[in-house]
Amino acid sequence: MVMVIIEIMWLRSGDITWKHAARFWTRIFAINFALGVATGIVMEFEFGTNWAAYSTFVGDVFGSALAAEGIFAFFLESGFLAVLVFGWDRVGPKFHCFSTLMVFLGSCFSAVWIVVANSWQQTPAGYHIVETIVGGAPMLRAEITDFWEMVFNPSSTIRLTHTLIGCMIMGGFAACSVSAFYLLKGIHEKFAKRCFVIGFVIATIFSLTALGTGHFQAKKVAFTQPAKLAAFEAHYETGPAGIHLWGWPNSETQTVEGGLVIPGMLSLLVHGNTSTPVTGLDAFPEEDRPNVWLPFQAFHIMVGFCFIFILLTLGSLFYMKGGKIFKTRWLLWIYTYMFLGAIITNQAGWIAAETGRQPWVVYPSVQHGVSMAGLRTSDGLSDVVVASQVAWSIALFALIYGLLFCIWVYVIKRIIQDGPLEDGVEISRASFFNPSGKKGSSKDV
Repeated sequence: MVMVIIEIMWLRSGDITWKHAARFWTRIFAINFALGVATGIVMEFEFGTNWAAYSTFVGDVFGSALAAEGIFAFFLESGFLAVLVFGWDRVGPKFHCFSTLMVFLGSCFSAVWIVVANSWQQTPAGYHIVETIVGGAPMLRAEITDFWEMVFNPSSTIRLTHTLIGCMIMGGFAACSVSAFYLLKGIHEKFAKRCFVIGFVIATIFSLTALGTGHFQAKKVAFTQPAKLAAFEAHYETGPAGIHLWGWPNSETQTVEGGLVIPGMLSLLVHGNTSTPVTGLDAFPEEDRPNVWLPFQAFHIMVGFCFIFILLTLGSLFYMKGGKIFKTRWLLWIYTYMFLGAIITNQAGWIAAETGRQPWVVYPSVQHGVSMAGLRTSDGLSDVVVASQVAWSIALFALIYGLLFCIWVYVIKRIIQDGPLEDGVEISRASFFNPSGKKGSSKDV
């Protein structure tokens, strides 16, 4: 989104500085895209190697959703990515801007089908269960009966919206982070001020909307996955419930230690009043309850950072007037590191969503008044894969991913040190370390 806005500004104004900004962020985007493909494709194989029973159960559903992602989204995104990265001197500005827009939309469409597939696991719809024979043994398999009911399952729309908003928040703070760093260094100031404003507007708008979509998603979870919401707030006994600001859940004593709670607030948010009971973990057999501590902490980290983003951006509006923020060093330092908070928030949200639905990898549901069986995580594993094989593969991938991460840090650092083009001349890395403008030695360079 940042790149699309910058290229539109370039087309409207004809200011070459906007083109330099677009090329800079394209370099950042390209390395992130490459690393995302290299690491993400492993999961495609993992479905077959580690989760054979799960793949058998969801294959008919996932096959259609992920095929649609490949046909309608990935080809669109990756095809125009070549024009975006290599077409600066080969196509006109309008077509290049169009290519950037297509890459943006392609990435959003990818999110659509991936989140649809994941949401179906949370709130399955549009399917029935059939029995199939695999390797001479009978196994259950989910088979689609209504494609659009599967796509628009009870949680897919709100979860997709919330997921995309989280991405926008991270993109906005990424632009603010690099721009704030340049302003602190006193270099690339024209570029930094323009990109900071764009990132700030995006971060502000979507931080506010994240609060709304998060609320509606939690209300949906209260009825479709009540055990998950109970785990989010360590609500052990059914009854009127409050919201914990922080704490340490203890499942043995079924209390939250050292926490601060707002009485009745969860009932108010879910039911509109403080006295209506909220389903607690006591309504479920022990074997059907999630492990409370991790989803509780992840959920509260996500919500806590969301409020930090809102307070930071709204509080910064005063400093935006007259460009005061560009000279307020303590605030620029906060924005430099707030990008890390955006990363943590997105990851915490996914951790909360996925650990909160345990022990189910496909949640049980009710289809047209008929209860449908789900699939436990423990039943989705491949029979022939043993723990030692999983441990070794995780260790090897951790090593490979660690090396890729080091390469990513090195390349991103070089891109930021090089900075954008200014007046047709690329600023050397010497000016990054020596922003005073004095000529450095070759050793400094």
